Amino acid sequence: VQLQASGGGLVQAGGSLRLSCLASGRTFSSYAMGWFRQAPEKVREFVAAITWKGGVDNYAGSVEGRATISRDTAKNTVYLQMNSLKPEDTAVYFCATASWSHTIVALTSPSDFGSWGQGTLVTVSS
Repeated sequence: VQLQASGGGLVQAGGSLRLSCLASGRTFSSYAMGWFRQAPEKVREFVAAITWKGGVDNYAGSVEGRATISRDTAKNTVYLQMNSLKPEDTAVYFCATASWSHTIVALTSPSDFGSWGQGTLVTVSS
């Protein structure tokens, strides 16, 4: 599976962005798609994930209530809508696929995901 993330940019605190991740290749073999982010000098952290079938989702506590992950199976695209952005949301955002899991809530570690996109930079100014 090949992934291409887009939609990042510079936004003021309190603003919104919608990130997109286009998947190509053997997408039917993926169980879920996830978004992670990595700020400078910090570890990559889980943001949200969603199953391809059924659209069951899960969020990190730091974005709960401000982020919405969705997918368009016809377009092989996963979206991450981020609202009420904060300067601490500044990071490179990556999308990734997971081939299997017992449950979506178990998919929170980068090691759970196999294929990764190139990342898109989100900068939130104060």
